[in-house]
Amino acid sequence: MSEPPNEFDRSLHAVWGRVGGGISLAAQMLAWSDWALHFATQPGRGVELGLGHALPAARPLTHDPRLAADDWAQWPFSMYRDTFETAGRRLLELVQGVPGVERHHEQWVNFAMRQGLEMSSPANLFATNPQVLKKTAATAGANLLVGAAHGLEDLWRKALALPPAGAEAFRPGHEVAVTPGTVVLRNELIELIQYAPTTPTVHAEPVLFVSAWIMKYYVLDLSPHNSLIRYLVDQGHTVFAISWKNPGAAEAQLGMDDYLRLGICASLDAIDIILPRRRVHAVGYCLGGTLMAIAAAAMARERDDRLASLTLLAAQTDFTEPGEIGLFIDESQLTFLEDIMARQGYLDSTQMAAAFQALRAGDLVWGPMVRHYLLGERSPMTDLMAWNADGTRMPYRMHADYLRRLFLDNALAEGRYLVHGRPVSLNDIDVPVFLLGTRTDHVAPWRSVYKFSLLCDADVTFVLTEGGHNAGILSEPGHAHRSHRMLRRLANSTYVAPDDFLDTAREIEGSWWPAFAQWLVAHSGPRRRPPAMGAPRRGLPPVCDAPGTYVLMR
Repeated sequence: MSEPPNEFDRSLHAVWGRVGGGISLAAQMLAWSDWALHFATQPGRGVELGLGHALPAARPLTHDPRLAADDWAQWPFSMYRDTFETAGRRLLELVQGVPGVERHHEQWVNFAMRQGLEMSSPANLFATNPQVLKKTAATAGANLLVGAAHGLEDLWRKALALPPAGAEAFRPGHEVAVTPGTVVLRNELIELIQYAPTTPTVHAEPVLFVSAWIMKYYVLDLSPHNSLIRYLVDQGHTVFAISWKNPGAAEAQLGMDDYLRLGICASLDAIDIILPRRRVHAVGYCLGGTLMAIAAAAMARERDDRLASLTLLAAQTDFTEPGEIGLFIDESQLTFLEDIMARQGYLDSTQMAAAFQALRAGDLVWGPMVRHYLLGERSPMTDLMAWNADGTRMPYRMHADYLRRLFLDNALAEGRYLVHGRPVSLNDIDVPVFLLGTRTDHVAPWRSVYKFSLLCDADVTFVLTEGGHNAGILSEPGHAHRSHRMLRRLANSTYVAPDDFLDTAREIEGSWWPAFAQWLVAHSGPRRRPPAMGAPRRGLPPVCDAPGTYVLMR
Protein backbone atom coordinates (compact mmCIF):
# COMPACT_ATOMS: atom_id res chain seq x y z
CA MET A 1 0.00 0.00 0.00
CA SER A 2 1.31 3.47 -0.86
CA GLU A 3 1.90 6.19 1.71
CA PRO A 4 -1.31 7.86 2.84
CA PRO A 5 -1.97 11.26 1.26
CA ASN A 6 -1.94 14.43 3.31
CA GLU A 7 -5.08 16.03 4.68
CA PHE A 8 -5.36 18.49 1.79
CA ASP A 9 -5.36 15.65 -0.73
CA ARG A 10 -7.93 13.72 1.28
CA SER A 11 -10.16 16.79 1.50
CA LEU A 12 -9.86 17.23 -2.25
CA HIS A 13 -10.71 13.58 -2.87
CA ALA A 14 -13.70 13.86 -0.55
CA VAL A 15 -15.03 16.75 -2.65
CA TRP A 16 -14.43 14.81 -5.86
CA GLY A 17 -16.15 11.84 -4.29
CA ARG A 18 -19.31 13.82 -3.56
CA VAL A 19 -19.37 15.22 -7.09
CA GLY A 20 -18.46 11.99 -8.90
CA GLY A 21 -20.42 9.53 -6.80
CA GLY A 22 -17.28 8.06 -5.24
CA ILE A 23 -15.78 6.96 -8.58
CA SER A 24 -12.07 7.56 -9.16
CA LEU A 25 -11.44 9.85 -12.12
CA ALA A 26 -8.01 8.24 -12.56
CA ALA A 27 -9.57 4.77 -12.85
CA GLN A 28 -11.90 6.00 -15.58
CA MET A 29 -9.11 7.73 -17.49
CA LEU A 30 -6.86 4.65 -17.31
CA ALA A 31 -9.61 2.44 -18.70
CA TRP A 32 -10.56 4.75 -21.55
CA SER A 33 -6.95 5.52 -22.51
CA ASP A 34 -6.09 1.80 -22.55
CA TRP A 35 -8.98 1.15 -24.90
CA ALA A 36 -8.35 4.22 -27.08
CA LEU A 37 -4.65 3.49 -27.58
CA HIS A 38 -5.20 -0.12 -28.56
CA PHE A 39 -8.17 0.69 -30.77
CA ALA A 40 -6.21 3.45 -32.54
CA THR A 41 -3.42 1.01 -33.44
CA GLN A 42 -5.88 -1.30 -35.20
CA PRO A 43 -7.38 0.79 -38.04
CA GLY A 44 -8.42 -2.33 -39.95
CA ARG A 45 -10.78 -3.28 -37.15
CA GLY A 46 -12.30 0.20 -37.23
CA VAL A 47 -12.88 -0.05 -40.97
CA GLU A 48 -14.52 -3.45 -40.62
CA LEU A 49 -16.84 -2.15 -37.94
CA GLY A 50 -17.67 0.89 -40.00
CA LEU A 51 -18.56 -1.25 -42.99
CA GLY A 52 -20.61 -3.57 -40.81
CA HIS A 53 -19.01 -6.81 -41.98
CA ALA A 54 -16.02 -9.12 -41.64
CA LEU A 55 -16.49 -9.54 -37.89
CA PRO A 56 -18.59 -12.14 -36.10
CA ALA A 57 -22.00 -10.76 -35.24
CA ALA A 58 -22.07 -9.17 -31.85
CA ARG A 59 -24.42 -10.60 -29.27
CA PRO A 60 -27.74 -8.79 -29.52
CA LEU A 61 -28.06 -5.82 -27.23
CA THR A 62 -30.11 -6.79 -24.22
CA HIS A 63 -33.40 -5.14 -24.95
CA ASP A 64 -34.76 -2.72 -22.43
CA PRO A 65 -38.03 -4.40 -21.39
CA ARG A 66 -39.65 -0.97 -21.66
CA LEU A 67 -39.16 -1.12 -25.44
CA ALA A 68 -40.94 -4.44 -25.86
CA ALA A 69 -44.60 -3.36 -25.67
CA ASP A 70 -46.77 -3.33 -28.79
CA ASP A 71 -46.82 0.49 -28.78
CA TRP A 72 -43.16 0.47 -29.80
CA ALA A 73 -43.97 -1.42 -33.03
CA GLN A 74 -45.84 1.62 -34.44
CA TRP A 75 -44.12 4.32 -36.48
CA PRO A 76 -42.33 6.59 -35.57
CA PHE A 77 -41.60 4.79 -32.29
CA SER A 78 -40.39 1.69 -34.12
CA MET A 79 -37.87 3.93 -35.88
CA TYR A 80 -36.68 5.36 -32.54
CA ARG A 81 -36.28 1.87 -31.12
CA ASP A 82 -34.53 0.38 -34.17
CA THR A 83 -32.15 3.33 -34.50
CA PHE A 84 -31.30 3.18 -30.80
CA GLU A 85 -30.70 -0.56 -30.80
CA THR A 86 -28.63 -0.53 -33.99
CA ALA A 87 -26.46 2.31 -32.69
CA GLY A 88 -26.16 0.54 -29.35
CA ARG A 89 -24.93 -2.66 -30.95
CA ARG A 90 -22.34 -0.77 -32.97
CA LEU A 91 -21.07 1.16 -29.95
CA LEU A 92 -20.71 -2.01 -27.90
CA GLU A 93 -18.83 -3.65 -30.78
CA LEU A 94 -16.38 -0.76 -30.65
CA VAL A 95 -15.42 -1.38 -27.03
CA GLN A 96 -15.59 -5.18 -26.87
CA GLY A 97 -12.86 -7.61 -27.85
CA VAL A 98 -10.11 -5.10 -28.68
CA PRO A 99 -6.86 -7.13 -28.50
CA GLY A 100 -4.39 -5.88 -25.90
CA VAL A 101 -6.84 -4.07 -23.62
CA GLU A 102 -6.59 -5.17 -20.00
CA ARG A 103 -9.67 -7.22 -19.08
CA HIS A 104 -10.67 -4.97 -16.15
CA HIS A 105 -10.36 -1.89 -18.35
CA GLU A 106 -12.47 -3.45 -21.08
CA GLN A 107 -15.15 -4.32 -18.53
CA TRP A 108 -15.15 -0.74 -17.26
CA VAL A 109 -15.40 0.82 -20.74
CA ASN A 110 -18.15 -1.62 -21.66
CA PHE A 111 -19.98 -0.75 -18.43
CA ALA A 112 -19.63 2.98 -19.08
CA MET A 113 -20.93 2.54 -22.64
CA ARG A 114 -23.94 0.59 -21.36
CA GLN A 115 -24.61 3.33 -18.82
CA GLY A 116 -24.70 5.86 -21.64
CA LEU A 117 -27.08 3.66 -23.63
CA GLU A 118 -29.37 3.17 -20.63
CA MET A 119 -29.50 6.93 -20.14
CA SER A 120 -30.19 7.69 -23.82
CA SER A 121 -32.95 5.10 -24.30
CA PRO A 122 -36.00 6.57 -26.07
CA ALA A 123 -38.04 5.11 -23.21
CA ASN A 124 -36.65 7.86 -20.94
CA LEU A 125 -37.93 10.84 -22.94
CA PHE A 126 -41.41 12.31 -22.99
CA ALA A 127 -41.43 12.96 -26.74
CA THR A 128 -40.25 9.48 -27.77
CA ASN A 129 -42.12 7.24 -25.32
CA PRO A 130 -45.50 6.22 -26.78
CA GLN A 131 -46.84 5.01 -23.44
CA VAL A 132 -46.15 8.39 -21.81
CA LEU A 133 -47.69 10.26 -24.75
CA LYS A 134 -50.76 8.02 -24.71
CA LYS A 135 -51.32 8.51 -20.98
CA THR A 136 -50.75 12.26 -21.24
CA ALA A 137 -53.43 12.50 -23.91
CA ALA A 138 -55.82 10.28 -21.94
CA THR A 139 -55.43 12.27 -18.70
CA ALA A 140 -55.08 15.74 -20.24
CA GLY A 141 -51.63 15.98 -18.67
CA ALA A 142 -52.68 15.00 -15.15
CA ASN A 143 -49.96 12.31 -15.10
CA LEU A 144 -47.31 15.01 -15.48
CA LEU A 145 -48.75 17.01 -12.60
CA VAL A 146 -48.82 13.91 -10.40
CA GLY A 147 -45.28 13.09 -11.52
CA ALA A 148 -44.12 16.59 -10.59
CA ALA A 149 -45.66 16.12 -7.15
CA HIS A 150 -43.83 12.81 -6.82
CA GLY A 151 -40.59 14.53 -7.77
CA LEU A 152 -41.03 17.29 -5.18
CA GLU A 153 -41.87 14.73 -2.49
CA ASP A 154 -38.79 12.66 -3.34
CA LEU A 155 -36.55 15.75 -3.24
CA TRP A 156 -38.02 16.74 0.10
CA ARG A 157 -37.49 13.27 1.56
CA LYS A 158 -33.93 13.13 0.26
CA ALA A 159 -33.10 16.55 1.70
CA LEU A 160 -34.37 15.48 5.12
CA ALA A 161 -32.78 12.00 4.88
CA LEU A 162 -36.22 10.38 5.15
CA PRO A 163 -37.05 6.90 3.80
CA PRO A 164 -38.87 6.67 0.45
CA ALA A 165 -42.62 7.12 0.25
CA GLY A 166 -44.48 4.13 1.64
CA ALA A 167 -41.59 2.76 3.71
CA GLU A 168 -43.31 3.96 6.88
CA ALA A 169 -45.72 1.04 6.47
CA PHE A 170 -42.88 -1.41 7.22
CA ARG A 171 -41.44 -0.49 10.62
CA PRO A 172 -39.07 -2.89 12.40
CA GLY A 173 -40.81 -4.26 15.44
CA HIS A 174 -44.27 -3.43 14.11
CA GLU A 175 -44.86 -4.75 10.59
CA VAL A 176 -41.47 -6.37 9.98
CA ALA A 177 -38.94 -7.99 12.34
CA VAL A 178 -41.79 -9.11 14.59
CA THR A 179 -40.78 -12.66 15.51
CA PRO A 180 -40.93 -12.69 19.34
CA GLY A 181 -37.57 -12.76 21.04
CA THR A 182 -35.22 -11.14 23.52
CA VAL A 183 -31.91 -9.33 23.24
CA VAL A 184 -29.62 -11.36 25.51
CA LEU A 185 -26.33 -9.60 24.76
CA ARG A 186 -25.40 -6.07 23.80
CA ASN A 187 -21.89 -4.78 23.21
CA GLU A 188 -20.44 -1.86 21.26
CA LEU A 189 -21.08 -3.57 17.92
CA ILE A 190 -23.96 -6.07 18.18
CA GLU A 191 -27.15 -7.04 19.88
CA LEU A 192 -27.65 -10.82 20.05
CA ILE A 193 -31.31 -11.82 19.78
CA GLN A 194 -32.64 -15.12 21.12
CA TYR A 195 -36.03 -16.01 19.65
CA ALA A 196 -38.82 -17.45 21.77
CA PRO A 197 -39.71 -21.10 21.07
CA THR A 198 -43.07 -21.97 19.53
CA THR A 199 -42.85 -25.76 19.88
CA PRO A 200 -42.94 -27.90 23.05
CA THR A 201 -39.54 -29.40 22.22
CA VAL A 202 -36.61 -28.13 20.19
CA HIS A 203 -33.63 -29.63 18.41
CA ALA A 204 -30.57 -29.85 20.59
CA GLU A 205 -28.29 -27.63 18.51
CA PRO A 206 -29.16 -23.91 18.24
CA VAL A 207 -28.94 -21.93 14.99
CA LEU A 208 -26.96 -18.66 14.81
CA PHE A 209 -27.70 -16.23 11.95
CA VAL A 210 -24.89 -13.88 10.94
CA SER A 211 -26.22 -11.34 8.46
CA ALA A 212 -24.29 -8.83 6.38
CA TRP A 213 -23.66 -5.56 8.23
CA ILE A 214 -23.86 -3.82 4.86
CA MET A 215 -27.64 -3.86 5.51
CA LYS A 216 -29.81 -4.51 8.55
CA TYR A 217 -30.34 -8.06 9.76
CA TYR A 218 -34.11 -8.22 9.45
CA VAL A 219 -34.08 -9.28 5.80
CA LEU A 220 -33.97 -12.69 7.50
CA ASP A 221 -36.99 -11.76 9.65
CA LEU A 222 -39.04 -9.67 7.25
CA SER A 223 -42.83 -10.07 7.28
CA PRO A 224 -44.23 -13.07 9.20
CA HIS A 225 -44.99 -14.98 5.98
CA ASN A 226 -41.48 -14.68 4.51
CA SER A 227 -39.30 -14.72 7.64
CA LEU A 228 -36.67 -17.45 7.48
CA ILE A 229 -36.06 -16.98 11.20
CA ARG A 230 -39.72 -17.51 12.08
CA TYR A 231 -39.87 -20.52 9.77
CA LEU A 232 -37.00 -22.26 11.57
CA VAL A 233 -38.37 -21.37 14.99
CA ASP A 234 -41.66 -22.97 13.99
CA GLN A 235 -39.72 -26.04 12.84
CA GLY A 236 -38.44 -26.50 16.38
CA HIS A 237 -35.06 -24.78 16.27
CA THR A 238 -33.62 -22.49 18.93
CA VAL A 239 -32.59 -19.48 16.85
CA PHE A 240 -30.18 -16.64 17.62
CA ALA A 241 -29.45 -13.70 15.31
CA ILE A 242 -26.83 -10.96 15.32
CA SER A 243 -28.16 -7.43 14.86
CA TRP A 244 -25.26 -5.16 13.92
CA LYS A 245 -24.95 -1.59 15.12
CA ASN A 246 -25.22 1.13 12.48
CA PRO A 247 -21.76 2.69 12.92
CA GLY A 248 -20.81 6.34 12.69
CA ALA A 249 -17.61 8.34 12.75
CA ALA A 250 -16.91 7.18 16.33
CA GLU A 251 -16.54 3.60 15.04
CA ALA A 252 -14.20 4.53 12.17
CA GLN A 253 -11.36 2.36 13.47
CA LEU A 254 -13.36 -0.85 13.90
CA GLY A 255 -11.81 -3.44 11.58
CA MET A 256 -12.62 -6.92 10.34
CA ASP A 257 -10.95 -8.40 13.42
CA ASP A 258 -13.32 -6.39 15.62
CA TYR A 259 -16.33 -7.67 13.69
CA LEU A 260 -15.02 -11.19 14.22
CA ARG A 261 -14.30 -10.68 17.93
CA LEU A 262 -17.29 -8.57 18.96
CA GLY A 263 -19.70 -10.24 16.55
CA ILE A 264 -19.22 -13.95 15.97
CA CYS A 265 -16.91 -14.82 18.87
CA ALA A 266 -18.97 -12.87 21.41
CA SER A 267 -22.16 -14.50 20.14
CA LEU A 268 -20.74 -18.02 20.34
CA ASP A 269 -19.50 -17.32 23.87
CA ALA A 270 -22.97 -16.07 24.88
CA ILE A 271 -24.70 -19.10 23.35
CA ASP A 272 -22.28 -21.36 25.21
CA ILE A 273 -23.39 -19.72 28.46
CA ILE A 274 -27.10 -20.09 27.65
CA LEU A 275 -26.72 -23.60 26.20
CA PRO A 276 -23.56 -25.13 27.67
CA ARG A 277 -21.77 -27.75 25.58
CA ARG A 278 -24.20 -27.44 22.67
CA ARG A 279 -22.70 -27.23 19.22
CA VAL A 280 -24.06 -24.50 16.94
CA HIS A 281 -25.42 -24.47 13.40
CA ALA A 282 -23.81 -21.29 12.03
CA VAL A 283 -25.61 -19.58 9.14
CA GLY A 284 -23.90 -16.68 7.37
CA TYR A 285 -25.57 -14.54 4.72
CA CYS A 286 -23.65 -12.47 2.14
CA LEU A 287 -20.80 -10.61 3.86
CA GLY A 288 -21.84 -12.26 7.13
CA GLY A 289 -21.21 -15.61 5.44
CA THR A 290 -17.72 -14.55 4.40
CA LEU A 291 -16.94 -13.56 8.00
CA MET A 292 -18.50 -16.79 9.30
CA ALA A 293 -16.30 -18.82 6.94
CA ILE A 294 -13.25 -16.98 8.28
CA ALA A 295 -14.38 -17.71 11.84
CA ALA A 296 -15.01 -21.39 11.03
CA ALA A 297 -11.53 -21.73 9.54
CA ALA A 298 -9.96 -20.06 12.56
CA MET A 299 -11.94 -22.29 14.93
CA ALA A 300 -10.85 -25.40 13.02
CA ARG A 301 -7.24 -24.27 13.24
CA GLU A 302 -7.57 -23.86 17.02
CA ARG A 303 -9.42 -27.20 17.43
CA ASP A 304 -12.51 -25.32 18.62
CA ASP A 305 -15.35 -27.78 17.98
CA ARG A 306 -18.35 -25.61 18.88
CA LEU A 307 -19.76 -25.66 15.34
CA ALA A 308 -22.15 -28.43 14.31
CA SER A 309 -22.41 -27.20 10.73
CA LEU A 310 -21.74 -24.20 8.50
CA THR A 311 -24.25 -22.64 6.10
CA LEU A 312 -23.21 -19.98 3.59
CA LEU A 313 -26.04 -18.15 1.84
CA ALA A 314 -24.98 -16.14 -1.24
CA ALA A 315 -21.56 -15.65 0.37
CA GLN A 316 -18.24 -15.45 -1.48
CA THR A 317 -14.95 -16.84 -0.23
CA ASP A 318 -13.02 -16.56 -3.50
CA PHE A 319 -13.12 -13.11 -5.10
CA THR A 320 -11.43 -13.72 -8.44
CA GLU A 321 -14.82 -13.46 -10.18
CA PRO A 322 -16.92 -11.23 -7.91
CA GLY A 323 -19.35 -10.14 -10.60
CA GLU A 324 -20.02 -6.65 -11.88
CA ILE A 325 -19.31 -5.05 -8.49
CA GLY A 326 -15.66 -5.82 -9.29
CA LEU A 327 -15.80 -2.93 -11.78
CA PHE A 328 -15.50 -0.56 -8.82
CA ILE A 329 -12.58 -2.36 -7.17
CA ASP A 330 -9.01 -1.79 -8.31
CA GLU A 331 -5.97 -0.12 -6.75
CA SER A 332 -6.86 3.34 -8.05
CA GLN A 333 -10.48 3.10 -6.95
CA LEU A 334 -9.67 1.71 -3.50
CA THR A 335 -7.06 4.37 -2.79
CA PHE A 336 -9.57 7.04 -3.74
CA LEU A 337 -12.33 5.43 -1.69
CA GLU A 338 -10.08 5.04 1.35
CA ASP A 339 -9.39 8.78 1.28
CA ILE A 340 -13.11 9.54 1.16
CA MET A 341 -13.88 7.16 4.03
CA ALA A 342 -10.95 8.35 6.14
CA ARG A 343 -12.19 11.90 5.86
CA GLN A 344 -15.74 11.16 7.06
CA GLY A 345 -15.00 8.01 9.08
CA TYR A 346 -17.35 5.72 7.16
CA LEU A 347 -18.93 4.96 3.81
CA ASP A 348 -22.52 6.13 3.76
CA SER A 349 -25.24 3.77 2.62
CA THR A 350 -26.29 6.18 -0.14
CA GLN A 351 -22.77 6.13 -1.58
CA MET A 352 -22.81 2.36 -1.62
CA ALA A 353 -26.33 2.13 -3.01
CA ALA A 354 -25.35 4.30 -5.98
CA ALA A 355 -22.83 1.68 -7.13
CA PHE A 356 -25.36 -1.16 -6.93
CA GLN A 357 -28.01 0.93 -8.71
CA ALA A 358 -25.58 1.68 -11.53
CA LEU A 359 -25.17 -2.05 -12.16
CA ARG A 360 -28.89 -2.26 -13.01
CA ALA A 361 -29.58 1.31 -14.06
CA GLY A 362 -32.45 0.42 -16.37
CA ASP A 363 -34.38 -1.37 -13.64
CA LEU A 364 -33.35 0.69 -10.62
CA VAL A 365 -32.85 4.22 -11.97
CA TRP A 366 -34.37 5.05 -15.35
CA GLY A 367 -37.38 2.75 -15.24
CA PRO A 368 -38.61 4.10 -11.88
CA MET A 369 -37.98 7.69 -13.00
CA VAL A 370 -40.21 7.25 -16.06
CA ARG A 371 -42.86 5.47 -14.03
CA HIS A 372 -42.88 7.96 -11.16
CA TYR A 373 -42.35 11.30 -12.92
CA LEU A 374 -43.66 10.87 -16.49
CA LEU A 375 -46.40 8.28 -16.06
CA GLY A 376 -47.29 9.61 -12.60
CA GLU A 377 -47.41 6.12 -11.08
CA ARG A 378 -45.95 4.99 -7.78
CA SER A 379 -44.64 1.45 -7.51
CA PRO A 380 -46.29 -0.16 -4.48
CA MET A 381 -43.87 -0.32 -1.58
CA THR A 382 -43.01 -3.83 -0.40
CA ASP A 383 -41.33 -5.12 2.73
CA LEU A 384 -38.18 -5.97 0.75
CA MET A 385 -38.06 -2.54 -0.89
CA ALA A 386 -38.49 -0.82 2.49
CA TRP A 387 -35.73 -2.95 4.01
CA ASN A 388 -33.46 -2.18 1.07
CA ALA A 389 -33.90 1.53 1.74
CA ASP A 390 -33.01 1.06 5.43
CA GLY A 391 -29.27 1.08 4.82
CA THR A 392 -26.28 1.21 7.13
CA ARG A 393 -22.86 2.85 7.13
CA MET A 394 -19.54 1.02 6.79
CA PRO A 395 -16.68 1.89 9.19
CA TYR A 396 -13.61 3.20 7.39
CA ARG A 397 -11.13 0.62 8.62
CA MET A 398 -13.43 -2.40 8.26
CA HIS A 399 -14.56 -1.56 4.74
CA ALA A 400 -11.04 -0.76 3.60
CA ASP A 401 -9.77 -4.06 5.07
CA TYR A 402 -12.62 -5.99 3.48
CA LEU A 403 -12.20 -4.51 0.00
CA ARG A 404 -8.42 -4.67 -0.02
CA ARG A 405 -7.70 -7.97 1.75
CA LEU A 406 -10.60 -9.98 0.35
CA PHE A 407 -11.68 -8.40 -2.95
CA LEU A 408 -8.41 -7.00 -4.25
CA ASP A 409 -5.85 -9.40 -2.72
CA ASN A 410 -8.10 -12.50 -2.49
CA ALA A 411 -6.19 -13.33 0.69
CA LEU A 412 -8.76 -15.76 2.12
CA ALA A 413 -8.85 -18.08 -0.89
CA GLU A 414 -5.06 -17.99 -1.18
CA GLY A 415 -4.38 -18.84 2.47
CA ARG A 416 -2.98 -15.40 3.34
CA TYR A 417 -5.81 -14.03 5.48
CA LEU A 418 -4.59 -13.52 9.05
CA VAL A 419 -6.61 -14.11 12.22
CA HIS A 420 -4.71 -13.36 15.42
CA GLY A 421 -1.57 -12.92 13.34
CA ARG A 422 -1.71 -16.35 11.70
CA PRO A 423 -3.17 -17.38 8.32
CA VAL A 424 -6.34 -19.44 8.13
CA SER A 425 -7.27 -22.07 5.56
CA LEU A 426 -10.82 -22.88 4.50
CA ASN A 427 -9.64 -26.43 3.87
CA ASP A 428 -9.35 -26.91 7.64
CA ILE A 429 -13.16 -26.72 7.95
CA ASP A 430 -14.44 -30.25 8.52
CA VAL A 431 -18.07 -29.74 9.55
CA PRO A 432 -20.93 -30.33 7.08
CA VAL A 433 -21.53 -27.33 4.82
CA PHE A 434 -24.76 -26.11 3.24
CA LEU A 435 -23.77 -23.78 0.39
CA LEU A 436 -26.41 -21.77 -1.47
CA GLY A 437 -26.23 -19.56 -4.54
CA THR A 438 -28.99 -17.64 -6.32
CA ARG A 439 -29.23 -17.89 -10.09
CA THR A 440 -29.54 -14.18 -11.02
CA ASP A 441 -27.32 -12.80 -8.24
CA HIS A 442 -25.34 -9.76 -9.43
CA VAL A 443 -23.76 -9.16 -5.99
CA ALA A 444 -22.41 -12.68 -5.30
CA PRO A 445 -22.69 -14.62 -8.60
CA TRP A 446 -23.51 -18.26 -7.94
CA ARG A 447 -20.46 -19.56 -9.78
CA SER A 448 -18.31 -17.43 -7.49
CA VAL A 449 -20.14 -18.74 -4.41
CA TYR A 450 -19.66 -22.28 -5.75
CA LYS A 451 -15.87 -21.86 -5.64
CA PHE A 452 -15.99 -22.64 -1.92
CA SER A 453 -16.16 -26.30 -2.96
CA LEU A 454 -12.73 -25.88 -4.58
CA LEU A 455 -11.28 -24.52 -1.34
CA CYS A 456 -12.75 -26.98 1.16
CA ASP A 457 -12.96 -30.79 1.12
CA ALA A 458 -15.73 -31.03 3.71
CA ASP A 459 -19.11 -32.62 3.09
CA VAL A 460 -20.77 -29.90 0.95
CA THR A 461 -24.41 -29.74 -0.12
CA PHE A 462 -24.78 -27.10 -2.82
CA VAL A 463 -28.16 -25.57 -3.66
CA LEU A 464 -28.87 -23.25 -6.57
CA THR A 465 -32.18 -21.42 -6.25
CA GLU A 466 -34.11 -19.09 -8.52
CA GLY A 467 -34.07 -15.38 -7.75
CA GLY A 468 -31.50 -12.72 -6.99
CA HIS A 469 -29.26 -11.89 -4.06
CA ASN A 470 -32.11 -10.99 -1.71
CA ALA A 471 -35.26 -12.33 -3.39
CA GLY A 472 -33.69 -15.75 -3.81
CA ILE A 473 -33.20 -15.99 -0.05
CA LEU A 474 -36.79 -14.89 0.60
CA SER A 475 -38.17 -18.04 -0.94
CA GLU A 476 -40.80 -19.21 1.52
CA PRO A 477 -42.91 -22.30 0.78
CA GLY A 478 -45.72 -21.34 -1.55
CA HIS A 479 -43.73 -18.54 -3.22
CA ALA A 480 -44.62 -18.51 -6.90
CA HIS A 481 -42.03 -19.24 -9.60
CA ARG A 482 -39.49 -20.76 -7.24
CA SER A 483 -37.42 -23.89 -7.80
CA HIS A 484 -33.99 -25.13 -6.84
CA ARG A 485 -31.33 -27.68 -7.68
CA MET A 486 -29.41 -29.58 -4.99
CA LEU A 487 -26.39 -31.87 -5.05
CA ARG A 488 -24.29 -33.33 -2.22
CA ARG A 489 -20.55 -33.86 -2.52
CA LEU A 490 -19.16 -36.12 0.18
CA ALA A 491 -16.00 -35.14 2.05
CA ASN A 492 -12.78 -35.68 0.11
CA SER A 493 -14.64 -36.79 -3.01
CA THR A 494 -14.12 -35.69 -6.61
CA TYR A 495 -14.78 -32.06 -7.50
CA VAL A 496 -17.91 -31.35 -9.53
CA ALA A 497 -17.58 -28.39 -11.91
CA PRO A 498 -20.43 -25.82 -12.06
CA ASP A 499 -21.59 -26.90 -15.53
CA ASP A 500 -21.56 -30.53 -14.41
CA PHE A 501 -23.65 -29.53 -11.42
CA LEU A 502 -26.27 -28.03 -13.75
CA ASP A 503 -26.31 -31.23 -15.80
CA THR A 504 -26.42 -33.54 -12.78
CA ALA A 505 -28.67 -31.87 -10.23
CA ARG A 506 -32.34 -32.22 -11.08
CA GLU A 507 -34.65 -29.24 -10.76
CA ILE A 508 -37.02 -29.36 -7.78
CA GLU A 509 -40.15 -27.23 -7.80
CA GLY A 510 -40.76 -25.02 -4.80
CA SER A 511 -38.82 -23.36 -1.99
CA TRP A 512 -35.40 -24.46 -0.78
CA TRP A 513 -36.39 -23.76 2.85
CA PRO A 514 -37.83 -27.24 3.57
CA ALA A 515 -34.68 -28.86 2.14
CA PHE A 516 -32.57 -26.67 4.42
CA ALA A 517 -34.72 -27.51 7.44
CA GLN A 518 -34.37 -31.22 6.68
CA TRP A 519 -30.61 -30.83 6.28
CA LEU A 520 -30.39 -29.14 9.70
CA VAL A 521 -32.42 -31.94 11.29
CA ALA A 522 -30.12 -34.55 9.72
CA HIS A 523 -27.18 -32.90 11.51
CA SER A 524 -28.94 -32.34 14.84
CA GLY A 525 -29.35 -34.39 17.96
CA PRO A 526 -32.53 -35.51 19.78
CA ARG A 527 -35.17 -32.93 20.64
CA ARG A 528 -35.47 -31.65 24.19
CA ARG A 529 -37.15 -28.93 26.27
CA PRO A 530 -36.59 -25.35 25.06
CA PRO A 531 -33.92 -23.38 26.91
CA ALA A 532 -34.60 -20.36 29.07
CA MET A 533 -34.35 -16.92 27.50
CA GLY A 534 -30.88 -15.68 28.34
CA ALA A 535 -29.00 -16.76 31.45
CA PRO A 536 -29.59 -14.18 34.26
CA ARG A 537 -27.70 -16.20 36.86
CA ARG A 538 -24.68 -16.52 34.59
CA GLY A 539 -24.38 -12.88 33.58
CA LEU A 540 -26.70 -12.74 30.55
CA PRO A 541 -30.01 -11.24 31.71
CA PRO A 542 -32.55 -10.17 29.08
CA VAL A 543 -31.69 -6.69 27.83
CA CYS A 544 -34.88 -5.79 25.93
CA ASP A 545 -37.42 -7.30 23.59
CA ALA A 546 -36.61 -8.07 19.96
CA PRO A 547 -35.84 -6.51 17.56
CA GLY A 548 -33.72 -4.48 19.94
CA THR A 549 -32.42 -0.93 19.58
CA TYR A 550 -29.51 -1.18 17.11
CA VAL A 551 -31.85 -2.05 14.23
CA LEU A 552 -33.68 1.25 14.77
CA MET A 553 -30.55 3.40 14.45
CA ARG A 554 -30.48 5.75 11.46
